Amino acid sequence: MAKRDFYEILGVERNAGNDEIKKAYRKAAIKFHPDKNPGDHTAEEKFKEAAEAYEILSDLDKRARYDRFGHQGMGGGSPGGGPSMEDIFSQFGDIFGEGGSPFDSFFGGGRGGGSRSRAARGTNLRIRVKLTLEDIAAGVEKKIRVTKAVPAEGVTFKTCSSCNGQGQVHRITNTILGQMRTTQTCPSCEGTGQVIDKRPAGVDADGLTRKEEVITIQIPAGVAEGMQLTVSGKGNAGRNGGPAGDLMVLVEEEEHDHFKRDGNNILFDLEISFSDAALGAQIDVPTLEGKARIKLDPGTQPGKLLRLKGKGLPSVNSYGRGDLIIYVNVFVPAKLSREEKEMIEKLKESPNFQPGADNAKKSSFVDRMKDFFHSE
Repeated sequence: MAKRDFYEILGVERNAGNDEIKKAYRKAAIKFHPDKNPGDHTAEEKFKEAAEAYEILSDLDKRARYDRFGHQGMGGGSPGGGPSMEDIFSQFGDIFGEGGSPFDSFFGGGRGGGSRSRAARGTNLRIRVKLTLEDIAAGVEKKIRVTKAVPAEGVTFKTCSSCNGQGQVHRITNTILGQMRTTQTCPSCEGTGQVIDKRPAGVDADGLTRKEEVITIQIPAGVAEGMQLTVSGKGNAGRNGGPAGDLMVLVEEEEHDHFKRDGNNILFDLEISFSDAALGAQIDVPTLEGKARIKLDPGTQPGKLLRLKGKGLPSVNSYGRGDLIIYVNVFVPAKLSREEKEMIEKLKESPNFQPGADNAKKSSFVDRMKDFFHSE
């Protein structure tokens, strides 16, 4: 089943502002929160769906990519690739305040009757992947070698004694109005509820070590220069057993020997001889899938544009495919033998070789461009 549109999930228009998006997410999170709907798997899925929609639409860069490329621009279009429940709750502080959940006040405390401890999420990794136009046309699988932080073997954790595993500490402050109770993130465990008990030599204070890993990335067909794909959970591991960050893959296009890209169209300069232009010919031209044979009519003029439909690049959203556009240029030799010069001098005397001859096509380059782009 295909993913639903993120704007539809939150019930907002595509031009909605950040405040409206945040308000819509708060409403959905409260409505479908697992604490309010115990055992309701449908509500839990809608809860996760709303969180994923907010994660994308609240980020200007991610939202711009989504608006342009849809779900494919976020690293794929299949369901089930959204944030985990652990990730969602770890980010609740940005929406509902330091307590992390609106249900601390609605239902007399967080899930299980206490405040939720929040394992720190790992940082994202960013890499660049160079792709050829052939890779982009077909989609490609890439194996990328990255060095990242991973949980070290032999590390053990224990409950933080400062907050008793709650991730938060409460303070009582005397004011002129009486005592004021405040809650803040535990400074000892930084909100995770755990601290390291034992760690082997060479392991950092977060219980992590550096390790090289080969990650397989599926690049969808039709991606473009500067597009960023996200591989969830393949970034650095979080401290104290926290969830891993993401791997951000920035697409770079390699320059092609023959083609230039224009959106989903491919441009190709074809140089032909004067004899082929005058007499007509059948010529093989390269495409991204091999070769294609085209027919040149007798009297083909320099600057003529030919279109091979469907021989360009696919849309990343699978909305059709671009074309291969061929620009015809007639080769003029820079050096001639004496015999060649004599032959051309004789041809000059023919009225057919004079500018303005009746059999010459008189349309300008601008006219040809108009005709080309309005003839579908």
